[in-house]
Amino acid sequence: MTIDWANFTPWTALLGGALIGIAVSLFALFNGRVAGISGLLGSVLQPGSEGRGEKALFLVGVLLSPVLWWLLAGPVQVQLQNDWLGLVIAGLLVGLGTRYAAGCTSGHGVCGLARLSPRSLVATLCFMASGFAVVFIIRHVIGG
Repeated sequence: MTIDWANFTPWTALLGGALIGIAVSLFALFNGRVAGISGLLGSVLQPGSEGRGEKALFLVGVLLSPVLWWLLAGPVQVQLQNDWLGLVIAGLLVGLGTRYAAGCTSGHGVCGLARLSPRSLVATLCFMASGFAVVFIIRHVIGG
């Protein structure tokens, strides 16, 4: 394994992780709820749910953060290495997985692990193992 030092960005990654930690901590402090994106989105889309305004604002912040980055640091070149059908299938599988796991990587991996939740540890290990297996199969078995 080699590190691509020209594109290695530990400071922006550290800043991004710190901002995520601060955001979910403040959300939990002021709302008493875990900031899992799938749960927030499901709650915002459910009519009459409690705290829809705060949850919607949090999601708007998640969506606007790339725009803020673009304004401060300039555009980022995005390279899609799959066709649109593959991306749609991947998105549907991720959505299905979040329903089965009763949460997503932000809810279990960021918030749940911070709370030392055993259920979140199992869910995060399953997310990671599935990701490792899929990458291995695509790169080394299928040869993609």
